[in-house]
Amino acid sequence: MNYDQIFDQAIDRLHSEGRYRVFIDILRNKGAYPNARCFAHHNGPQPITVWCSNDYLSMGQHPKVIAAMEEALHDVGAGAGGTRNIAGNTHYHIQLERELADLHGKEGALLFTSGYVSNDATLSTLGKLLPGCVIFSDELNHASMIAGIRNSGCEKRVFRHNDVAHLEELLAAESPEVPKLIAFESVYSMDGDVAPIHAICDLAEKYNALTYIDEVHAVGMYGPRGGGISERDEAAHRIDIIEGTLGKAFGVMGGYIAADTKIIDCIRSYAPGFIFTTSLSPVLAAGVLAAVRHLKQSSEEREGQQAAATTLKALFREAGLPVMNSTTHIVPLMVGDPVRAKKISDILLAEYGVYVQPINYPTVPRGTERLRFTPGPTHTEAMMRALTGALLEIWDRLDLELARAA
Repeated sequence: MNYDQIFDQAIDRLHSEGRYRVFIDILRNKGAYPNARCFAHHNGPQPITVWCSNDYLSMGQHPKVIAAMEEALHDVGAGAGGTRNIAGNTHYHIQLERELADLHGKEGALLFTSGYVSNDATLSTLGKLLPGCVIFSDELNHASMIAGIRNSGCEKRVFRHNDVAHLEELLAAESPEVPKLIAFESVYSMDGDVAPIHAICDLAEKYNALTYIDEVHAVGMYGPRGGGISERDEAAHRIDIIEGTLGKAFGVMGGYIAADTKIIDCIRSYAPGFIFTTSLSPVLAAGVLAAVRHLKQSSEEREGQQAAATTLKALFREAGLPVMNSTTHIVPLMVGDPVRAKKISDILLAEYGVYVQPINYPTVPRGTERLRFTPGPTHTEAMMRALTGALLEIWDRLDLELARAA
């Protein structure tokens, strides 16, 4: 068995399909986001503008967040020192879970080390706790949700994206006695569209199903206090389990679920992904705690981000660039070819100091490769106009089609 050959062939396949991923070597400039430094040049670091970060509101640079982390570091040290069950529980963790439960109007919350882990651990554990459970999953659900459903060992039914009629067909086909769970997202991060939450909850009530919503691209971003689309649409009370991240709009790291105390206690007590992993550093928990508290009180960052997204979409449309329809803060630009998407990204970085990663399969279906822009409250209109001009020049250089419907 030639192991090296197998590994070489696996990587060669990615290169041939234009899907090989390259990590960009950068450092953000504290207090000056979206400005950063790129170390890809032989003559030292070069200034760049970051356009693809999920730190949507620049909270990773917020003075309150940084100050809270510095204070915690000097108060308790760097790491948690163990799992939550063994030495890794701190007052920061408890306070943060209380704030997150309050954010979503739930009885309790539970922290994880990432949004991926929170989805995988919770969904897989729920499936094992509910005998014979069938999980109904939107076809565009995140890989972490798919992994959790697969690891649950449950039967699954995949419904067409945001298609409540198809979901009802699948629900109606199951026995009324079978436990059911509907898993979906609020904001789908690659297309930027939103789930019909109330319609899904209506079906859940009709067919006695639990509801599980992934709000990772919406928490902090929507609602009067940043509770997500479920808060904005006044639907949080209808959702059994709300899952979110601490590494996007809140600007730090981690994941969580919010639900009633029975569900929280079950996941805390049975989920291997929670039980057997070192808990989130108290320094990170302190930073998130500051971010959550700030965004509960301040809408300035949300309003600035929404204004920036609206402006960039308008500039792209006016220029004839193939911006996809999006009702949220996500601004996807359709390319439709992995090699060209990578080429555009490379030119933007090397010649214009613009950093945006190409989004290729398996993150999106083949033939829908794109560039995904996430303008924030600190991106200026001058930056957006410069970006639009750069894209137009590259589109012309590569003889790409303008004003293509997407």
